[in-house]
Amino acid sequence: MNRADWLVAAQAAALTGIVWPGRARWALPPVATAAASLLVAGGAALAVAGVRPLGPHVTPRVAPPPGAQLVTTGAYAVTRNPIYTGLLAGSVGAAVLRRRPAPLVSAGLLGLVLATKVRLEERALEGRFGSRYRAYAARTPRLVPRRRRLVPRRRPPG
Repeated sequence: MNRADWLVAAQAAALTGIVWPGRARWALPPVATAAASLLVAGGAALAVAGVRPLGPHVTPRVAPPPGAQLVTTGAYAVTRNPIYTGLLAGSVGAAVLRRRPAPLVSAGLLGLVLATKVRLEERALEGRFGSRYRAYAARTPRLVPRRRRLVPRRRPPG
């Protein structure tokens, strides 16, 4: 197996670890339950929004498949990696809802795997799309969406 295959396997193992069976070890206040549930639902929605525009070109591999285009609209205008951001948010939310240490550790491991995978994918995308990808990367955050201003900043005269 090459490095990319190991990353895919590690990603699958970390995601599976989120749902390890076992009894809850601590109680959650209702606000934490609601926040974690929102992370799960929002993460799932963001991941799906990231998958849809890729269509048949979605792949767990690092390199974009032949014929894939650079997508910069929709969820990809908010973050360069909406699928990974959604997976991570949903995994953290699910791990909190499980109320056990092992799923939390698994969600942390997933974050490390995805961070590694992102760096490799970015190199592959830059190699494939060149300056178009560099310009896109310069204006779009890697994983965490930025808060947008509703009112544009005024520029000082002169």
